[in-house]
Amino acid sequence: MTAFSQARGLAAAAILALAVPVTAAAQTLDETINQAFANSTGWFVSFIFSNFPGTTFPWIVGWLVAGAVIFTVYFGFIQFRAVGHAISLVKGDYSDPKDAGEVSHFQALATALSGTVGLGNIAGVAVAVSIGGPGATFWMIVAGLLGMASKFTECTLGVKYRNEYPGGTVSGGPMYYIAKGFAERGVPGGRLLAILFAVFCILGSFGGGNMFQANQAHQQIAGVVGDYPGWITGVIFAAIVFAVIVGGIKSIARVTEKVVPFMALLYVGAALIIILMNIGNIGWAFGEIFRGAFTETGIVGGAVGALIQGFRRAAFSNEAGVGSAAIAHSAVRTKEPITEGLVSLLEPFIDTVVICTMTALVIIFTRQLMIDPATGLYMLGENGRIVTATGASGVGLTSAAFGSTISWFPYVLVVAVVLFAFSTMISWSYYGLKAWTYLFGEGRVQELSFKALFCLFVIVGAAASLEPVIDFSDAAIFAMAIVNIIALYVLMPVVKRELGWSG
Repeated sequence: MTAFSQARGLAAAAILALAVPVTAAAQTLDETINQAFANSTGWFVSFIFSNFPGTTFPWIVGWLVAGAVIFTVYFGFIQFRAVGHAISLVKGDYSDPKDAGEVSHFQALATALSGTVGLGNIAGVAVAVSIGGPGATFWMIVAGLLGMASKFTECTLGVKYRNEYPGGTVSGGPMYYIAKGFAERGVPGGRLLAILFAVFCILGSFGGGNMFQANQAHQQIAGVVGDYPGWITGVIFAAIVFAVIVGGIKSIARVTEKVVPFMALLYVGAALIIILMNIGNIGWAFGEIFRGAFTETGIVGGAVGALIQGFRRAAFSNEAGVGSAAIAHSAVRTKEPITEGLVSLLEPFIDTVVICTMTALVIIFTRQLMIDPATGLYMLGENGRIVTATGASGVGLTSAAFGSTISWFPYVLVVAVVLFAFSTMISWSYYGLKAWTYLFGEGRVQELSFKALFCLFVIVGAAASLEPVIDFSDAAIFAMAIVNIIALYVLMPVVKRELGWSG
């Protein structure tokens, strides 16, 4: 048996070990799923989010921040100099339909955005500000701007090292640029790192790209129509998702290019209405954001706590440095890899700087975070989070913020939540599928087996509670970043050559 076969077997065992729930006849279905899920993933979450020795700073956050800063400097602040050209590429000014690939620049961007513009923008931001306070908003924006350089690097490599098959189909992403790029540069260990990334990508597709979305969609729907078992929402979502993903990337792209612009405009427009109706709070709100970013405001960890939550939420939302978007961008029709790297610059800006900031501002402007009038500091509950006006958390907090100004606005949020969750799940199904076929080979049987398993996890996510789902989602996606950023350091000179610079 070859080393690759052994590693592939270990990969399959690792996936199945984390994927199979334990039954408990005495509990309800929801409770059974939740308990089994928490028990089987706790060790993984603890490792990913362990702190630097002697500090309260998660090492994984420092890993992402360092990578984003290094790529920003190495490429001469490319994210601030290439926006105009990126927009021209998305408009199709330089497109050639004869180029290899399956989707246009706009469709690739829409597919990747649909994977990032999800409930992390709604529920994740609410979690960030309820733990890190308003100051987390400032650090989310900083993380989004820096992350543009990470996204540029990985998506350029995704196109450069993709596999092109007869008939025009392609497969790309970190699995391919790690294995092929390392071999090209004579760096050992590429194949094993590629397998490790593929394992984490599959787990990430089950977690942040699937279960978290289904979980929060169910919470928002149940909050409006009344409580009911989560598995019902899961079954409905699973059926719709399967109907789309069975057609492959072209089917996914056709859906996302229509859904993403609509859902983004719907959500940002609704948020702007709420902000304008509370415009009298603008001075106070921005004062809280800047004060919380740099000073102690009563939250756990003070300014450092705000920074940690801001970067953690931004990374989960825009996935810069994670490598997931490189899989979608690899399918683009182009013969110049650098063009898709430039297009991908727009993702963290749209996702984090615009949409995440809108969510945070709605929560802050509507004064959902409770302040002790005696001390002027935020009030902390027993769970270490800021006490909210309605006691809600996650997507419920965002819904309460919308509803505090216009009572029926949570219904608008339900539509946005469902669209965000749906679009993210179909994109992440493609990411997970490409990792799956990298491990187990291309073929109809392999594809259908993954798609069926993916849809099963839609049901699991809708039935589980928020805490284990969000912890596992973060851990799986950040684990992808560990491997991916190592590869980006090794291969960033390749990207510089593609850009046409010396060095």
